[in-house]
Amino acid sequence: QASQEELKAAYRRLCMLYHPDKHRDPELKTQAERLFNLVHQAYEVLSDPQTRAIYDIYGRRGLEMEGWEVVERKRTPAEIREEFERLQREREERRLQQRTNPKGTISVGIDATDLFDRYDEEYEDVPGSSFPQIEINKMHISQSIEAPLTATDTAILSGNLSTQNGNGGGSINLALRRVTSAKGWGELEFGAGDLQGPLFGLKIFRNLTPRCFITTNCALQFSSRGIRPGLTTVLARNLDKNTMGYLQWRWGIQSAMNTSIVRDTKNSHFTVALQLGIPHSFMMVSYQHKFQDEDQTRVKGSLKAGFFGTIVEYGAERKISRHSILGATVSVGVPQGVSLKIKLNRASQTYFFPVHLTDQLLPSAVFYATVGPLVIYFAMHRLIIKPYLRAQKERELEKQRESTASDILRKKQEAEAAVRLMQESVRRIIEAEEARMGLIVVNAWYGKFVNDNSRKNEKVKVIDVTVPLQCLVKDSKLILTEASKAGLPGFYDPCVGEEKSLKVLYQFRGVLHQVMSADNEALRIPKQ
Repeated sequence: QASQEELKAAYRRLCMLYHPDKHRDPELKTQAERLFNLVHQAYEVLSDPQTRAIYDIYGRRGLEMEGWEVVERKRTPAEIREEFERLQREREERRLQQRTNPKGTISVGIDATDLFDRYDEEYEDVPGSSFPQIEINKMHISQSIEAPLTATDTAILSGNLSTQNGNGGGSINLALRRVTSAKGWGELEFGAGDLQGPLFGLKIFRNLTPRCFITTNCALQFSSRGIRPGLTTVLARNLDKNTMGYLQWRWGIQSAMNTSIVRDTKNSHFTVALQLGIPHSFMMVSYQHKFQDEDQTRVKGSLKAGFFGTIVEYGAERKISRHSILGATVSVGVPQGVSLKIKLNRASQTYFFPVHLTDQLLPSAVFYATVGPLVIYFAMHRLIIKPYLRAQKERELEKQRESTASDILRKKQEAEAAVRLMQESVRRIIEAEEARMGLIVVNAWYGKFVNDNSRKNEKVKVIDVTVPLQCLVKDSKLILTEASKAGLPGFYDPCVGEEKSLKVLYQFRGVLHQVMSADNEALRIPKQ
């Protein structure tokens, strides 16, 4: 929000600081010329209302966008924003053909009932039964990709293959989706498979109000028995900021009515649902607690009871790398028995491994299904995952340092040159501040500080920024905005890719004070 007068004042101040004619030393003169030109370039951008509006909204990337040369002068910031979005849309449309959104699921069902049920009497006389038999009894693979055709039209191709106990089949589907307005979209679906005949479907989504929407899906399934129609309608409404209510009506195959309430907050996720239908009616309650840690740990539990029996499930999931989440759930039910479900989400791919342990409620199966994955996870996390992530982070930091080494070296030289050029001005500022008992920066450091005992092996990486900070003091005040301090005159980044802070020891009215500020945090001293 700086006014033109403030910009001119800052420009004159920096010009006086970096003017080449003020320095007789040839090396200082050369450095002053380079910094003087940078200041002049910045003023050229900010003194022009149009380029300033572009920079204020979009930064350097806005100035580098092609097409501004044909834009009329004297436009308002709102008009410039609209023009930028138009240019961006054109660029996105040129890249549409290069974009897909692949999603996939691989599910492998494992029958491990022989681990526990083999101790029954009927197994005692079976030859070759000394070792438990674990076998894969079912598999399912599905994959889909999206192909944007225009800014509003998208084609979605999907397919799946399934097999269970030696019998299987598959299908392929093509859907065409069009966004009709900001309030809704429609989708046409065509499908075919070897187990079922052709499928034709229509799906419509519509926002009825800002807090309510409806989804309708109707389908016609052709088979040897004739045409089997189906209709599903979902009405949803925001009950409050974190709570959604759903009403679902399904007619056709397995007709049912379902109502559910879902509450999702920063720390928890709660669902309660009731369904009346043929052949299954049930009631379900589930709760998930979200821990606010860097691994995004979640613990969940649910109870589901209906005509099919009762199932209790509990489990946890945790982020194990930047794009991977690992989860495990234990399912205990009557008459379903005990199962362990392991799930790995890797980007947009899901790998699911349901392991059926026993058809009965055996305490030993529940114990091993609970303790086994925990022991294996913590062992793998300590011996494999943690060292791998640490090495990966080091490689990325090293790669980032190598790619920016020349740029950082240039900025370091510029910063050191700026500090040398500031010496005379800083001396005058300190004299003026001492005379009025104002703000004097005694010491200032910028970079990576290590205060935590758990990180005592890490190296402190800081630079002395006492002179450049004192140079920014005006009328006994130091004001820094919400931006990385590495861009300030006389600063540079001493530790690329790592957390940085600014630590300042200053004197005001003859009293010493100390303040610590995060890299992107605004700072205003002295504190009121």
